Amino acid sequence: MTHSVFIDGEAGTTGLQIRERLLGRDDIRLVQVDPARRKEASARAEAFAEADVAILCLPDDAAREAVALTADMDVRLIDASTAHRIDPNWVFGFPELAAEMREMIAAARLVSNPGCYSTGAIAIVAPLVAAGLIDEGEALSINAVSGYTGGGKALIGEYEGGTAPAHFVYGLNQRHKHIPEIMTHGGLLVQPVFAPSVGNFAQGMAVQLPLHMDADRSAAALHQALSDHYAGQQFVEVATAEEIGARIDPTALNGSNQLRISVHGEDDTGCALVVAVLDNLGKGASGAAVQNLNIMLGLPEDLGL
Repeated sequence: MTHSVFIDGEAGTTGLQIRERLLGRDDIRLVQVDPARRKEASARAEAFAEADVAILCLPDDAAREAVALTADMDVRLIDASTAHRIDPNWVFGFPELAAEMREMIAAARLVSNPGCYSTGAIAIVAPLVAAGLIDEGEALSINAVSGYTGGGKALIGEYEGGTAPAHFVYGLNQRHKHIPEIMTHGGLLVQPVFAPSVGNFAQGMAVQLPLHMDADRSAAALHQALSDHYAGQQFVEVATAEEIGARIDPTALNGSNQLRISVHGEDDTGCALVVAVLDNLGKGASGAAVQNLNIMLGLPEDLGL
């Protein structure tokens, strides 16, 4: 069976990578809009009506407009923007988050794709909250570094043009757009201090959660809780500190849909660091969208991945 898929915003970074993942598949037919008409609402409406599933790779306001445009259509939607990630009418598209998530995604008409930073943060925090190793009211700090492709065309242009710094920290006002979804889907009641940054590399990401340890929250307990939660998962793995070594490379999983978590620190120091590595354009964006698409269509999750 062939399924029709429309990528609304396929010219952007995420859209291009989704298109690349779907182009070689004989089970997918990509619905196209004449480039000369791609900003016309009528042309996009025709494409939506023709598609079984549409993937929105748009700014938030444009994504909301697209949802309104499709309100009376049968087309199912995956939204890669921030617009609907904490909307209770949308299913959060992180299949590994909880046991029931795949069934919810498979049955949903509306699925919101997680953000890149939040994928790494939630992957760490949610299982530890569920296991009682992080209190929902605990004050946390989350640090992260991403490749510059996460900043869109303008930032890509700065780095490729040689005008950007080697590394910079941003989101200093603590209003980064991923914080609400980290809190909602991580199970936190207190806003974490979030310190995102960008490095001089195109793709890749490392999200870091520092924690103080005690008798209950040892490095072994943290590792075990995460290992138990992700046991049997294809795209999320938990590695030992020995397997990772003394350095963590944020580009280690580039080109894949993998996410790797590891716990570091020795109990006598009282300090631990939990780190998630992923491709910000893979499991953090286009790879996740294709994984969700496959689940929604009842196909093997790893098709195209």
